[in-house]
Amino acid sequence: MKYLQKSKLAKLIQGSLFSSLVVSGAAFAQDEEAGAASSQLEVIQVTARKRVENAQEIPVAVSALQGDNLDAYSSAGMDIRFMNAKIPSLSVESSFGRTFPRFYVRGLGNTDFDLNASQPVSLVVDDVVQENPILKGFPVFDIERIEVLRGPQGTLFGRNTPAGLVKFDSVKPSQEFDAYTSLSYGTRGAMDFEGAVGTGLTDNISMRVSTLWQEKDNYIDTVAPGAEQKDVLGGYSEKAARVQFLYEGNDFTGLLNLRYRDLDGEPIVFYGNLMDVGSNKIRAGWKDDVVHHDAAKNATQQVETQGVSLKLEWDLNEHTITSISAWDSAEIYSRADVDGGYGCGFCGMETGHGFIPFSAESADAIPDHDQITQELRLSSNFSGDVNYQVGVFYFDEDLTIESFSYDTLANGVQNGYAVQNQQTKAWALFGSVDYTVSDDLKVTAGLRYSDDDKDFVAERIQGPFGSGTAMGTANPSDEHVSWDLSATYKLTDDVNLFARAANSFRAPSIQGRILFGNEVTVAESETINSIEAGIKSDVLDGRGRLNMTVFYYQMDDQQLTAVGGDSNFNRLLNADKTTGYGFEMDSEWVLADNFFATFNLSYNNTELDDETLYLPGCFGCTITDPMVEGKGYSIDGNSLPHAPEWIANFTLRYSKEIGDGEFFAYTDWSYRSEINFFLYHSVEFTGEALFEGGLRTGYNWASGDNEYEIAAFARNLTDERVVIGGVDFNNNTGIVNEGRFVGIELKAKFF
Repeated sequence: MKYLQKSKLAKLIQGSLFSSLVVSGAAFAQDEEAGAASSQLEVIQVTARKRVENAQEIPVAVSALQGDNLDAYSSAGMDIRFMNAKIPSLSVESSFGRTFPRFYVRGLGNTDFDLNASQPVSLVVDDVVQENPILKGFPVFDIERIEVLRGPQGTLFGRNTPAGLVKFDSVKPSQEFDAYTSLSYGTRGAMDFEGAVGTGLTDNISMRVSTLWQEKDNYIDTVAPGAEQKDVLGGYSEKAARVQFLYEGNDFTGLLNLRYRDLDGEPIVFYGNLMDVGSNKIRAGWKDDVVHHDAAKNATQQVETQGVSLKLEWDLNEHTITSISAWDSAEIYSRADVDGGYGCGFCGMETGHGFIPFSAESADAIPDHDQITQELRLSSNFSGDVNYQVGVFYFDEDLTIESFSYDTLANGVQNGYAVQNQQTKAWALFGSVDYTVSDDLKVTAGLRYSDDDKDFVAERIQGPFGSGTAMGTANPSDEHVSWDLSATYKLTDDVNLFARAANSFRAPSIQGRILFGNEVTVAESETINSIEAGIKSDVLDGRGRLNMTVFYYQMDDQQLTAVGGDSNFNRLLNADKTTGYGFEMDSEWVLADNFFATFNLSYNNTELDDETLYLPGCFGCTITDPMVEGKGYSIDGNSLPHAPEWIANFTLRYSKEIGDGEFFAYTDWSYRSEINFFLYHSVEFTGEALFEGGLRTGYNWASGDNEYEIAAFARNLTDERVVIGGVDFNNNTGIVNEGRFVGIELKAKFF
């Protein structure tokens, strides 16, 4: 029997919404650029300040993904990790695979893999903050635009945004009929279907239904002695749906959004002793479709998320009142062979691939989770020099986590069990004022008061290998005033200068995964002060766009996670001070009427400054940090984990009219420099630089009111393979990036 049971809301959405598309006969592609490239760049509208504004005119370092770029990056059935290194200063990784993404902006993030981990980069989907890490993995489909806001966003967006914000906006319903369908097939039998249909139901009510269905067969064999099995890992079945109803009156609008996700697949693949001692390269003879797991038959990952939100807006001429109410829930059960090998070296047994001290098979689950959010906001619409926003925000989360360990040598019998419960309540008051000093100079000031409380209880009910029971509690709380001050100066009609200073914080975090330890650790609030300045310019008569930002920040009491180590236990700690500085560049270019290019670049330097921070090291790896007897390895002066110094991205699109349609070719290339996986620095757990490219080429044409497209595509065109993550408590276990994927896609859209 499946671990997760579908709720009534899940059954309603999965049944009625998927069937509605089948009955409709077809679904059709969302708007994308068609025909030859325009001779000028289009204006990019963003909602980075909770108003629709021209991205070139606001004092925020924001980048947007949409159109061809978004279509190409998300092809091949990619999950949200496709955003890694596609935007300046943004990295994304996960040790859970298609769920639990961890975002890093300007080097700031959180490597914690526990299911109550908080992150300094917030994810907001359709105006609703997605706090739990499992909620953050919702698939990307029928999306109008993705915005990445770099730097502290604590005034308007609040909770856990000291590093930045990733914001998704789905395509909204309208009175006009439009629909699309997209079907692709590719490497190893992967299939990707998505579609949407939207139309007006009455003069005031419109609806949009969007669906996703992705499948991939298992293709990885295990060759562990006595546990041999073909095609046991690597596959998944992913279904998701979103339905929206929009009411539009004379001075009132209401948007109801229901969403659902169901993932049934396998966890990310761990390769035991992937790196030889003294090297960070993939060992000789490695094959991505062969593992040495003695617990592969038990591996599974099941995820279910669902939510509903209601956005109401009243237009009172000079003011707008906005209310956003939401409920979201997440459930997961994920079980994996964590050591990536077989046997037990400490028991005198044969092991492989390479030496495995002991067998490690574990699972984590969220059987119960509820999140409620409410925002009420008043915005002015004055025609004069002053406008403002004021609001109140409320957040309530109840989360239960279960952790399991198993004795693989006894055929996977459970030998450890712990449970955690965390309740979080937070509220905030916020306000922002815009003042037009002159035709050329505009300033903005913002303030937010936040109050955050957590109640946490953890209990180890069954101790692995006879370690006994344990219990721990924590009740941290804090309050903080965040602020920001920014200015935009119009140097010319096409060039804007901006500067911004901001302060934000992340509330206390708790780590209580006491299955393998007895301690519940708490990290105090972290605070950040940041300054940045930049230029946003349209050049070459609108055929070019060049934006640049320089920044510096200092974070006090940064929350860090000492992941794993030779004790296999996560601990939270605070660093006295962390500094970061760098620059970012976004650019777009119309090279010719049929050539369009983008080039993005960022540099980030991060450094921990705390002479009192010492950590235990990994098992069997080569640590390069200084060792102090009785204390451990010093990480003072180290850069942050998963914080590449350099990120670069380049895209080029060519199009040419042929017959009654258009031939197009699109390529994109991204680079991120080497990264450290953990707070300590070691040879084996230093990820090599990663350089990946993609290609998409095809033909689109119109027939009556309909438009069609056929395309071939490839992701990771050169089949670049490097280690992108690791597990350090047992052996040199590693995770590898996705290999080359080649496929074909058919699209159709109707109006």
